[in-house]
Amino acid sequence: MRKLIFTTWLILATLLFTNCASLFGKKESFEIGNREFVLNEKPFLIRAAEIHYPRIPKDYWEHRIEMCKSMGMNTICLYVFWNIHEQKMDSFDFEGQNDIKEFCKLAQKHGMYIIVRPGPYVCAEWDMGGLPWWLLKRENVQVRTKEDAFFLERMKIYFSKVADELAPMTIKNGGNIIMVQVENEYPLYGNDKEYMEIVRSAIVDAGFDNVELFSCAWSHNYKPTMLDGVLPTINFGAGSNIDEQFKDLSKDCPTIPLMCSEYWSGWFDHWGRPHATRSVEHMCGSMKDMLDRNISFSLYMAHGGTTFGQWGGANTPPYSTMATSYDYDAPISEAGWVTPKFTAVRELLANYLNEGEVIPEEIPAQNTVITIPEFKLEEVAPLFDNLPEPKFSEDIKPMEMFDQGWGRILYRTKLPAGDANRKLLIEDVHDWALVYVDGEQVGKLDRRRSEKLLNLPLTDQETTLDILVEATGRVNFGGGIIDRKGITSAVTVLDRDNKTSLKGWEIYNFPVDYKFQSSLSYKKSDKIEAPAWYRGTFEIDKVGDTFLSVKNWGKGMVWVNGHNIGRYWRIGPQQALYMPGCWLKEGENEIIILDLDVPESCTVSGLDKPVLDDLRADKTLLNRKDGENLDLTKEVPVISGSFVPGNKWQKVKFNSTKKGRYLCLEALSSFSNDGMASIAELYAVDKNGKDISRDDWTVVYADSEEVMQDNSDASKVFDLQESTVWHTSWSDNKVFPHQIVIDLGKEYDLSGIRYLPRPQENAPAIIKDFNVYLNSSPFKK
Repeated sequence: MRKLIFTTWLILATLLFTNCASLFGKKESFEIGNREFVLNEKPFLIRAAEIHYPRIPKDYWEHRIEMCKSMGMNTICLYVFWNIHEQKMDSFDFEGQNDIKEFCKLAQKHGMYIIVRPGPYVCAEWDMGGLPWWLLKRENVQVRTKEDAFFLERMKIYFSKVADELAPMTIKNGGNIIMVQVENEYPLYGNDKEYMEIVRSAIVDAGFDNVELFSCAWSHNYKPTMLDGVLPTINFGAGSNIDEQFKDLSKDCPTIPLMCSEYWSGWFDHWGRPHATRSVEHMCGSMKDMLDRNISFSLYMAHGGTTFGQWGGANTPPYSTMATSYDYDAPISEAGWVTPKFTAVRELLANYLNEGEVIPEEIPAQNTVITIPEFKLEEVAPLFDNLPEPKFSEDIKPMEMFDQGWGRILYRTKLPAGDANRKLLIEDVHDWALVYVDGEQVGKLDRRRSEKLLNLPLTDQETTLDILVEATGRVNFGGGIIDRKGITSAVTVLDRDNKTSLKGWEIYNFPVDYKFQSSLSYKKSDKIEAPAWYRGTFEIDKVGDTFLSVKNWGKGMVWVNGHNIGRYWRIGPQQALYMPGCWLKEGENEIIILDLDVPESCTVSGLDKPVLDDLRADKTLLNRKDGENLDLTKEVPVISGSFVPGNKWQKVKFNSTKKGRYLCLEALSSFSNDGMASIAELYAVDKNGKDISRDDWTVVYADSEEVMQDNSDASKVFDLQESTVWHTSWSDNKVFPHQIVIDLGKEYDLSGIRYLPRPQENAPAIIKDFNVYLNSSPFKK
């Protein structure tokens, strides 16, 4: 009988522990008050630190949380990444590295509150903005819309799984979750308020029915999708004019607490572009302005971390893929180190603490850092000698249609005999391809340059055509998010007036999981002049963090002890991959490198510091050829004028509707009289007063661009990011006029333009006087 009573008690205790969230901690209250947040009936200013659990090894979660607290933060803000939890449909994973419940418990252990941002879309420079790749297996799928029942059904299932993990941890249940976000920057994608209502209802129905909800947007676009009962917040970057950012929201919602839900401390890096930084002065200046005005904020990022594996995303237009490091120039470095920004923020926030708060006196110790002497990878597995079992398709299709989510894919078919005047048209390469005829490489195609055409050699008989395509990250922002990988449409041979669509394809899939990489046939060899895997070992007598130098390698991916460390590319700016010490072991460690290009040597070493700013400049990405100068002497402006000072959007209306495809904005002077020009965003307005699509825009000329000191090339005027700018060179050509010419993709009837200056207060290079030209044919150069 005693045994039965004890067993019954044990079962009841277990049920209580798992179902009664109050046992996680003391129940508290968090509410939205009159111009302030209220925690346990006292005013509460949110100082949140955004960090991402997949970008930090689980063994380091607690260290990074402690670092945020010691910097002066009281809250952790985190995205929930749908595609990392449901990598295959209906197979959910919330264990180990994906254990978000454990992450939130660690934050609570250290007295930190949590803001949850479950999406379904998160952006975050993450593959497909966090949406799962398998959605793309449906040919006509739509996302972030009420028009696709399948998407909405899967979203609701996902929310229910997240709620199973986190809903018991809301603050009213005794946990530490104080707010949950509805969607993410949705007005930058659409203006369907009904869809936002559906997302809000799905989040509530899933179990987040007793926690404050909020949404985020930008200062000029939050209105169309505002929801009753959902707090609107604003996102912007370091150096912004705080009064301007909150001017409209303060008028529209005079009683709500104001919050910047993403205050960008730095920026992310693109392959082939300079390492992005933002100054301490800009970051702390605007932060102090918010604190002085009792405005809450979340610092995005407080610690960026690393986009391990295949999870890095991309931007478009134009297509540009993200580096593996997500250091973000954040106050806590990629490896968790204190930086000058950390010290400055800590000193600033000490003056703005809520009642009862203290900043810990001690800063957590930095993890041990080691170096590893140079070693050689002595085993090679040539790619073409290690082909998996093929699949077959009459027509070309993207990799998703062959049940592949990431990695590389090889398309093989027969190429008819023909002369050397033929061209091969591939529509479209997503994202980087090597093309072989009868085993010989005949070209490379790079989506960043919109390349899709190459010359074919003479073949006097039918031969084998191979197209090896690497997916370098799905678009994570804007309308291009439906971004299938591999070859998306067709492969055609152009022979004078004949067009032959190639059929009958063999498909070879190369996934990214370690099991596949380790199962290949390796042999002792030096480097080879073809794509291959290289395998080796290295020994260490002490475990610690290090940075694996990949400067001698071409383009590919690295696995260490079974962990996918991420992508590398010799163009930089990143030339070393962060290697967490918790994934190393004393004694022998294994490394596998897949290199699609040819390495300079098969050697690697472990450095004691990162290499994030070694850019190997690619002049082919500049928008002005050597000796090229725009000739506008015979052109007549459609309008001339002057912008007004400040950082707000401005609209220029033409005197009458004008037809054209090529748009030129010519800067004649700047307000600071410094000889430089800059533009954050530019739109063309049609005859009905609507912005035309920028999906097909390309820059055909820019007289000057800053591409070495800063990532400020001319394409930034239509990259959908208000905090990035086209900026003329800081070091030369500081003479007006400056011109940028854009091919709109087709001819339009235009009534004007919309222009956004760079957002920093009192910034240089803000245009004053200007001309606008519009032509149906290209301008003379």
